[in-house]
Amino acid sequence: MQPALPLPLSTPNRNLVRLTFVRGITWTGFLIAIIVGIELLDFNLDLPAVIAVIVAMGIINIVSWWRLSRPRDVSHHEYLLHLLLDVIGLTLLFYFTGGATNPFITYYLVPVTIAAATLPWLHAWILALTAMASYSALMEIYHPVPQLGSHYASNINLHVLGMWLNFFLSAGLVTFFIYKMAHALRSRDQALSRTREAALRNEQVLAVATQAAGTAHELGTPLSTMAVVLAEMKQELEPDDPLLEDIQLLRQQVDTCKERLRHLVDSADRRRMAEPEVHDAEAWLKAVISRWLVLRPDVTHRFEATKRRGQPKLVVDATLNQALTNLLNNAADAKPDHIEIRLDWTTDLVIIDIRDHGPGIPMAIADQLGETFVSTKSKGLGIGLFLTHATINRFGGGVSLYNHPDGGTLTEVTLPRCG
Repeated sequence: MQPALPLPLSTPNRNLVRLTFVRGITWTGFLIAIIVGIELLDFNLDLPAVIAVIVAMGIINIVSWWRLSRPRDVSHHEYLLHLLLDVIGLTLLFYFTGGATNPFITYYLVPVTIAAATLPWLHAWILALTAMASYSALMEIYHPVPQLGSHYASNINLHVLGMWLNFFLSAGLVTFFIYKMAHALRSRDQALSRTREAALRNEQVLAVATQAAGTAHELGTPLSTMAVVLAEMKQELEPDDPLLEDIQLLRQQVDTCKERLRHLVDSADRRRMAEPEVHDAEAWLKAVISRWLVLRPDVTHRFEATKRRGQPKLVVDATLNQALTNLLNNAADAKPDHIEIRLDWTTDLVIIDIRDHGPGIPMAIADQLGETFVSTKSKGLGIGLFLTHATINRFGGGVSLYNHPDGGTLTEVTLPRCG
């Protein structure tokens, strides 16, 4: 059996990998600079304290590598914490090596820039203000190094003051403009990705629609033949024959198929497709379930609607009816017993939950369902779920599938509420 490939890292995870590399290179460089300063320039440093800070940052880097081996994604809060630890480490190092007189003090701009390019607006400003506060404190509170300049509490060094003002200006501009540029790039990439996905989905939907139109015409003849044969069989049976009930059920199923095919052909009229109707959400959902039960008489289900004021309304058409029927069929195919259907709503959304008690969704294909022709059934093609996603997305909604904690699959449909 071929071993499973590791999952690709999410963007925050990749950023933490890069930050760990930067941290390792930076603090190795600081260690070399301190050794050179002590051996060649006779710096008077609190060496045990300086080494303790460097060792502590090395331990943080090792812990970061261990953290990256865990399967849990890195959140923005966690990434901000790593950057804040870097700022704290820099502040302690600069405190023991001359404070604001240390020429490397402007290295604060590195974590500020990283935060502006990778973190949300609030997180970026939290780090920028932390770096500004640290720099400001180091102008008054630090361990002086004679070779870097004397203490200037009573006589401010204009050069150091200028460096401080320059840092404030640079940190503010970097945080504002780098964040805006990075946000614009991320937005553009997301828009391009959505456009590519929509174009691919439309091509696939068009191909399926073309095949469906041809199939609808081809199925008309065998269904008519089946209807005639069933009518003849019914006439040949006695009124009390036990097979009569089965034949009536088959005839009902054939009539339903013929009706659906006629409806499919009628729905191809673009003028009708362009005029969806507004329905009460609960009444519409009950009607869809009733039609579905005719096709799936083997199903047992329980329907529940939230009891609160303000019955929501939905914009629906025939394609949305079929999309929800596809999801109900998927639940019935997983396990037809005790399917739970629940209707809920918020001020903006109508939420339909469908829960079955089947085997659940294989994690290997969970993220691909609905994006392409992927099926959870051994003989399925995945077309129904793909078209369902495309239809509900066209109405401004979404479909999410989860493995329920108590077993089975929970399908959540969200649709925009229109009243």
